Amino acid sequence: MSPPVAPPGWSRWLVPPAALSVHLSIGQAYAWSVFKPPLESALGLSGTQSALPFQLGIVMLGLSAAFGGTLVERKGPRWAMTVALVCFSSGFLLSALGASLEQYWLIVFGYGFVGGIGLGIGYISPVSTLIKWFPDRPGMATGIAIMGFGGGALIASPWSAQMLESFGSGSSGIALAFLVHGLSYAVFMLLGVLLVRVPRDAPGARGTARQAPTGPQVSANQALRTPQFWLLWIVLCMNVTAGIGILEKAAPMITDFFADTSTPVSVTAAAGFVALLSAANMAGRIGWSSTSDLIGRKNIYRVYLGVGALMYALIALFGDSSKPLFVLCALVILSFYGGGFATIPAYLKDLFGTYQVGAIHGRLLTAWSTAGVLGPLIVNWIADRQEEAGRHGASLYGLSFVIMIGLLVVGFVANELVRPVAPRHHVPAPKEAAHVERQQSESA
Repeated sequence: MSPPVAPPGWSRWLVPPAALSVHLSIGQAYAWSVFKPPLESALGLSGTQSALPFQLGIVMLGLSAAFGGTLVERKGPRWAMTVALVCFSSGFLLSALGASLEQYWLIVFGYGFVGGIGLGIGYISPVSTLIKWFPDRPGMATGIAIMGFGGGALIASPWSAQMLESFGSGSSGIALAFLVHGLSYAVFMLLGVLLVRVPRDAPGARGTARQAPTGPQVSANQALRTPQFWLLWIVLCMNVTAGIGILEKAAPMITDFFADTSTPVSVTAAAGFVALLSAANMAGRIGWSSTSDLIGRKNIYRVYLGVGALMYALIALFGDSSKPLFVLCALVILSFYGGGFATIPAYLKDLFGTYQVGAIHGRLLTAWSTAGVLGPLIVNWIADRQEEAGRHGASLYGLSFVIMIGLLVVGFVANELVRPVAPRHHVPAPKEAAHVERQQSESA
């Protein structure tokens, strides 16, 4: 499947909607916490077990993005979006079968493994294309698309809650909800497959002349040999761990925090909290990434990591005494979480150039895989242990939040150490075209 080339006069503003149709769909992953309580009740799972499909999905997202990044660069966004559609929808259909048969392992395999591959390929499918279309505003461009991934739960959370209320929260109701999700997202993602185009001078576009990228450029393989790549890996991993720790357990967390107060949180209100977090996640992706075009990538990550640590400290100290404070701090943390994802492609472009930025981005997303395990594991494992010790309410999460503060500080230090990439890592401009072909042949 060759990359579809934009005809003369094609508006670049048609590309972001194509990216959004995919990212809004795969962003359903952030609404997983709505399914956690029903699954735990229907299948007798612990909090740690019910998080496993989500955790595996994030692991596979990073791994499939890392291994498929160069292939996506070569085959183009339409191929990548098609693969994402098939895998993501199939994951839901397998999960529906697993819920219907009450086979937990099939839900883990379907949603986590198969669906996770769809997450990874779908996530990186439009990124390098958008950067090529918007070289003047890369932060804004990637923010628009990745905003959809953060906003997916804004749609999926209340929609899923309503389906579980209508179909029932037993295994058959969960199965039917999974089935509707799989079929609906397949149709919606198809819009992106049909609409996406690449610029006429993009590598691999048939019938067009190839133009070498301008400015310093670094290959994906060479990027792995630079300290800048690994420092950004730490930055992304720490920022994601801090955000995903709240997001994956959002609904039960807010319920636990105020269970012993005079104003407990209902199931419906908890689902609404998840939707609010999704809105903050989405707004942060476009708002903070666009801001990074003005103040710089390093400065915006100082905000994400430094202020994020402060927000966690406020929740740990005063969150259970003030519901507005808890919600506000969580919203800020999730806006930084989303902004970090949307800003990282532009940060990579600034450091490594546009040469193989999609492949480099894919490799960097292994940090997300690590965080996808680390964040939920920290929060769920500690909460389970605290519950076994007889604790309840906000005390289930105190230690987790202290750990998150420490991780954000580590990320802050790593960001301070980032410097421009040394010239010895650059690919000489006259050799770039041949080097691209050789890299792609080796990857294939």
